[in-house]
Amino acid sequence: MARDRSIWALQAEVRKENRYWQYRVYRSNYNPQLILDGNFPAYQRAYDPVRQEDGSYDYREVNQNNSDINLSLSQSISFTGTQFFINSNVRRFDNFSSDPRYKLYSGEPISVGLRQPLFSFNQLRWDKRIEPLRYEESKREFVEDLENISMIAANRFFDLLLAQMNLRIAQINLANNDTIYKIGEGRYNLGKIAENELLDLELNVMTSRQQVAESSLDVETSLLRLRTFVGLTNVDKVELLPPNEIPTFDVDEATAIAMARDHRADALGFTRRQLEAERDVAQAKGTTGLNADMFASFGISGRSEESIPDMYGNTVDQQSVRIGFEIPILDWGRQKSQVKTAEANLKLEEYTIALDEINFDEAIFTQVKQFEMLKEQVVISERADFVAQKRYDIARNRYLIGKISITDLNLALRDKDDAKRAYIQSLRDFWTAYYNLRLLTLYDFETNQLLYTPEED
Repeated sequence: MARDRSIWALQAEVRKENRYWQYRVYRSNYNPQLILDGNFPAYQRAYDPVRQEDGSYDYREVNQNNSDINLSLSQSISFTGTQFFINSNVRRFDNFSSDPRYKLYSGEPISVGLRQPLFSFNQLRWDKRIEPLRYEESKREFVEDLENISMIAANRFFDLLLAQMNLRIAQINLANNDTIYKIGEGRYNLGKIAENELLDLELNVMTSRQQVAESSLDVETSLLRLRTFVGLTNVDKVELLPPNEIPTFDVDEATAIAMARDHRADALGFTRRQLEAERDVAQAKGTTGLNADMFASFGISGRSEESIPDMYGNTVDQQSVRIGFEIPILDWGRQKSQVKTAEANLKLEEYTIALDEINFDEAIFTQVKQFEMLKEQVVISERADFVAQKRYDIARNRYLIGKISITDLNLALRDKDDAKRAYIQSLRDFWTAYYNLRLLTLYDFETNQLLYTPEED
């Protein structure tokens, strides 16, 4: 229920969708881009300064329109960072101040070209290596989010189960202590027990009443937290049953570690973090030192004072080649410091990843061993609960016939309650470890099935 309807599950679903669209934005950078842009109309009427032949300026009235429209198709090549493009544009100029009104059409019916960075950092190439890993991580994180929701739901389940059990224990103890107190009053009136023993019996009744009140409040609080988490908004009462039947299967630590390394988001993140650190070094080197880029285009250009079709019939060749560069001459060690900083961060990240990988394996190994131990703990605590309950029943009957003291009865009562709580706690520990093992490996050892299978986009 929590995985299907809780707010946490809905948040996980939205995060998954958000990362999908971020990935789509990345993918679009490698697809052809068709863009239509322009300014229409672009009318201006004002007084502008116009330079005269003698060098002075005169303010002349400007009343004109200078509209344009451009259609461009571009394609980026990730390996080289090259951008190829095809353009077509038309411009119209109108001078409303002249008599007669003057108009002119011009433009490039078609031009092709490229932009090529030289010695520069290639963002597209690095994104192609990193972004698919980041997206794959997000899909695995979604499965991990669901498993984490399961673990939280299990803990809130046992919060309420333990609270309900404490309430039942308190109610039963109150009834038993009240009965024993009434019997004790009769014995005291007959002079068979001392007053201090009667006072102990009365104190037990008062303590039981206080425990009933505290347990009732704990039940209400735990029920509210569980209802909120699993989405039970229209349910006022919930009675939980302890999950006494636990699955019996063995977990091999080598298999668990292998499954985690193959399918966990963190395992994929180790590779992604290494690449990001290497990218930062490449970026530091590519944005310092010699930077240059080349621009080249070839097409036809035309003009006409009559119409757009006439402009296409009156064309000339158009060529453009440009190489721009930037060479730092004196930067006081700035570029070297940036590169050295990136290289130091790369080494630090490599050591951090190595440590995280060790902790990654240790966490899984520890969880597997703990899981095996907790299975045995459930069996032991279940038997201890049975023995403590039987011991209390015997002690209660012996007290009623005057064979043991109130102190011995109170000890048996305390042991009975502690054993029952310990059994529920052992169930809680087991099921928490069960879901945590699924979370850490993304593998269901009970059914021998993967919780996540990579999909082709």
